[in-house]
Amino acid sequence: MTKEEAKARIEQLTKLINHHNYNYYMLSKPEISDYDFDMLLVELIKLEKDYPAFIDINSPSKRVGGDITKEFKQIKHRYPMLSLGNTYSEAELIEFDNRIKKLIDTDYEYICELKYDGIAIGLTYINGVLQSAVTRGDGTHGDDVTNNVRTIKSIPLQLLGTSFPNEFEIRGEIVMPHKSFEKLNEERIEIGEMPFANPRNAASGSLKMQDSTEVAKRNLDYYLYYMLGESLPFESHYENLTKVKEWGFKVPEYIEKCKNIEDVFKFIKKWDKQRDKLSFDIDGIVIKVNLYRQQEELGFTSKSPRWAIAYKFKAERVITVLKSISYQVGRTGAITPVANLEPVLLAGTTVKRATLHNADQVEKLDIRIGDAVFVEKGGEIIPKIIGVDYGKRTLFSTPVTYIDKCPECGTKLTRNKGEANHYCPNENGCPPQIKGKIEHFISRKAMNIDSLGEGKVEVIFDKGLLNNIADLYDLSYDMLYDLEKTFISDEGKTRIMKFKEKTVNNILAGIANSINTPFERVLYSIGIRFVGETVAKKLAYHYKNIDAIINSTYDELIEVEEIGEKIAESINSFFKEPNNINIIDRLKAKGIQFAMTEDAFTPKSDTLKGKSFVISGSFSSPKRRKEIEQLIEDNGGKNASAVSSKTSFVVAGENMGPEKLKKANDLGIPIINDEDFMNMLR
Repeated sequence: MTKEEAKARIEQLTKLINHHNYNYYMLSKPEISDYDFDMLLVELIKLEKDYPAFIDINSPSKRVGGDITKEFKQIKHRYPMLSLGNTYSEAELIEFDNRIKKLIDTDYEYICELKYDGIAIGLTYINGVLQSAVTRGDGTHGDDVTNNVRTIKSIPLQLLGTSFPNEFEIRGEIVMPHKSFEKLNEERIEIGEMPFANPRNAASGSLKMQDSTEVAKRNLDYYLYYMLGESLPFESHYENLTKVKEWGFKVPEYIEKCKNIEDVFKFIKKWDKQRDKLSFDIDGIVIKVNLYRQQEELGFTSKSPRWAIAYKFKAERVITVLKSISYQVGRTGAITPVANLEPVLLAGTTVKRATLHNADQVEKLDIRIGDAVFVEKGGEIIPKIIGVDYGKRTLFSTPVTYIDKCPECGTKLTRNKGEANHYCPNENGCPPQIKGKIEHFISRKAMNIDSLGEGKVEVIFDKGLLNNIADLYDLSYDMLYDLEKTFISDEGKTRIMKFKEKTVNNILAGIANSINTPFERVLYSIGIRFVGETVAKKLAYHYKNIDAIINSTYDELIEVEEIGEKIAESINSFFKEPNNINIIDRLKAKGIQFAMTEDAFTPKSDTLKGKSFVISGSFSSPKRRKEIEQLIEDNGGKNASAVSSKTSFVVAGENMGPEKLKKANDLGIPIINDEDFMNMLR
């Protein structure tokens, strides 16, 4: 066979195998036997081996794996991958619907879908070819698992037809079907390995395997649920999901349009009854507003879209025996009572422990050692005790006496007025608090020193080399080299962690790189109680540097957007502690950024200074609305969500909300379009 003949045959086989793949996995209408299909694939693999110059990155041969990924690199999501707000209550769904009615001035409809219990993934296609597959990660960055995802046969590597956009992203959930899960666990038990607890864990573990050949054997599946891009064929979610079927995607059949909230409830009730008949796990229903322009109008919170919500099914419940209660200390000193249980199978997982939340909950349940207790998984994740079978209680049981001293350091516990938890006030001497603060400091959303994960902080702390976050920057090669610790797992297995040259160098490099972390993340990292990511950013942009925050009064703090009384009190208390000031001074000396850079908060111009803008309607793309908002801030203006007498201009796209239009006209506020706005900047 000549090279030209080989190339032609490879192209022919590729088209033929893709065709049969589509018929089998998307249409469930196979045209040839499994044996004949396998023979085509064997021929293609042999030809690609003999003529490697003609191998395509998305060849059907990739379905069987073969690529090795030693390290999964981080990729930034082009569009943030936010999570959904959750509810278990129909009343809260009605509240959600009422909020939509208030915020949208026109008719709307919902799309209901199953909430697949798997691993969220974003697939990017350029010119019809799969370019990347990225996990959710922290919502901003995720892991590149493209090699492993190529083995999933329900994900097209090359799209059909030509009507697709040049570039777009499809998001969905990778799941492990029940049959694949059962087969995998049977094989693991046979070779003496621990079985996976549930299909979701199995799918997650499969995606992070280094050898894609092994991933191919896991028979994972994919259910898409959203499409993103700048040139999408339709202006609605439902129509775009329907359209992508023509391009070779397997569109879930479990999607319905709902005209109102009553239709939504019918869909929920239907699948609550039928979910056990599905070949994969779901844990609820997702409800979305259909039209993109209405989604844009509703917008987002810092964590989730306002135009979608997840209704979670009630958790499975079991009964078991309470053997004892232990107490955990968090990084803020909060004490959490933990119930130690007779092991019991719950939602596919063996449960040995469950949270009791706080002293009030222990008293409310009147829970006692030896009681038969009802356990369920809150949100299908964290087991909790929700009741006691008092009819099975013995005459000799006695009420639980809640501890009054820290189980770790012996310090007398305190309880602040109006708070449910007890606290250990020994924040600078209590080991779990110190370790917790350090682990928070190095976490991905904070200083992102990932080389210190996997228990390494505990090893260094136990050797007396870490007592606070500032000590990280005093660590040296000689201090860390050859450190060693033995761990015993819950299953009784022994694991030895030893710091050798590569480990030590990675740790020191991660610490050194963290010096470049921007101020708003540093402020979040130092662990002020109640100061999360959003609050830290508000403080950083308002005060510009740490000294201004340290010197601010309570009255000044509560004037800052999103800073309430509790947060203001916490900030003042934190900076009154001499030890905290000392740590910050030490971090400053090491070069940590405790001030905003000029570029971060200085407008590029003052063209729009003193002007307030409201943006309404839909624009050329979802991205354009964000661009306008950014341009307003970059040029000294202010974005507002509602039209008022203080509004300077309304920037209107297509289908501007009639209420905003009426109010702007009533108040005599100028209404401009995108082009007018750009001319204003010029």
